[in-house]
Amino acid sequence: MKTLNDFNFENKKALIRVDFNVPLNDSFKVTDDTRIQAAKKTIIKILEDGGSCVLMSHLGRPKGKEDKFSLRHIVDKVTEVIGVQVKFVDDCVGDKVSAAVANLKNGEILLLENLRFYSEEKAGDIAFAEQLSKLGDVYVNDAFGTAHRAHASTAVIAQFFPENKCFGNLLATEIESIDKVLNNSEKPVTAILGGAKVSSKIGVIENIIEKVDHIIVGGGMTFTFIKALGGTIGNSLVEDDKLDLALEILEKAKANNTEIHLPVDAVIADAFSNDANTQEVDTTKIPEGWMGLDCGPKTSEKFAEVIAKSKTILWNGPLGVFEMEKFATGTVALGNAIAEATANGAFSLVGGGDSVAAVKQFGFGDKVSYVSTGGGAMLEMLEGQTLPGIEAVLK
Repeated sequence: MKTLNDFNFENKKALIRVDFNVPLNDSFKVTDDTRIQAAKKTIIKILEDGGSCVLMSHLGRPKGKEDKFSLRHIVDKVTEVIGVQVKFVDDCVGDKVSAAVANLKNGEILLLENLRFYSEEKAGDIAFAEQLSKLGDVYVNDAFGTAHRAHASTAVIAQFFPENKCFGNLLATEIESIDKVLNNSEKPVTAILGGAKVSSKIGVIENIIEKVDHIIVGGGMTFTFIKALGGTIGNSLVEDDKLDLALEILEKAKANNTEIHLPVDAVIADAFSNDANTQEVDTTKIPEGWMGLDCGPKTSEKFAEVIAKSKTILWNGPLGVFEMEKFATGTVALGNAIAEATANGAFSLVGGGDSVAAVKQFGFGDKVSYVSTGGGAMLEMLEGQTLPGIEAVLK
C-alpha cells in the first residue's frame, strides 16, 4: 500500500481527491469542518516537502452548475483550517484550469470547482478522468467518504498514474483502522451494531460473525430479534420479513462461539416524541400502544461489563433515538463505557453517520481511538466488499 511517505513532493504538483462535501447553512457558511480538518495532514506534508496541491472534491448533489453547490463558498474555511491562502478556479477541466495549475507555485494550494457539475464524474467517464489527470504529477486519494463510488476522480483516474499514485494520510488511516478490527485485532473483540433495521446491517453481521467474540445489538433492530424469540414488542419498530433471518443469525453466532447480547430492558414511550409518557420495562413485555426508543439501565450495565473486558471495539449505530434527550441515556452510557475501555488500553473504532453524530454531540471524539469519516464506505468495508477508490490505487 503506497502512502504519502513513499513520495517526496518537492517541485511536484499533487492532485488530491479530498472529501469536502461539508454542510453549509443558508448563508453558505460551513457548519462542520471535520472533513476539511481530516485532509489537513496530507496537504501540509506535501507543502512541507516543497510541492503544491491541486484539490478536487464534490459538494452535494447538483443538477448541472448550481451556484449553491459551488466550492467557492468554502474557500475561506479551507484557508482558515489549513493556514495557507487557497486559490480557486471556477471549473475543474478546460483551458482556464490548465492555466491556473501551470501558474501554481510550490507551497500553493488550488481548489477546483465542484466535480459533480459534470455528469461525467458520477458516470466514471474515462475521457473526463484523463482530463483531470493532466492537472497533477502525483495522484493522491484522501477521500474515504467516496471510496465506495466508481467515479471518475476516485476510481478511474488512478490508471493514468501507473507509478505515481498513493493514499493520503486520512484514507490510509481508515484502511488500517478497519483492517485492525477485522483482521489484526487483539481479542476479545466486540462489535456494537445499532440502528433501525437488521436488513441494513446483515452484510456486516455475516462478515464479522466469525471474527468477533461479542456482538451487542441495539436500536430499532433489537425488536426484530426479540419478536423472533417470542417476545411481545408492542408498537416497536420491527421487520416482520426478517424474523427467520434473526433466528439464523443467532444460530450462526452460537456455531461460531460468538455471543450476541440483546437489550434486556427498554425505555418505552406512548408516542415518538420527547414529550411522550415513558416507562422502563422488560424488552420481551412491551404493551400494545408503546414502543421501545432506548435501552434501559440493566442493559447499559450488562453492555458495560462486556465492553470493559474487550480489547478491540467497533461501534456502528446508536442504541436509541439519541436525538431526543429522553432517549439518549443508553447511547451516552455506551459511549462512556467505550471511553473507559479505551483509556484502559482497548482500540476503539467508531463509524457510521449516526454513531459519529452521537460521538460529536456527547463529546466522545477524543475519548475513542478513531472516528471514521465515511459512513457508506465503512459499511461496505465491514461487509468485506472491495471499494473501487481503494482498489484503483492498489493496482
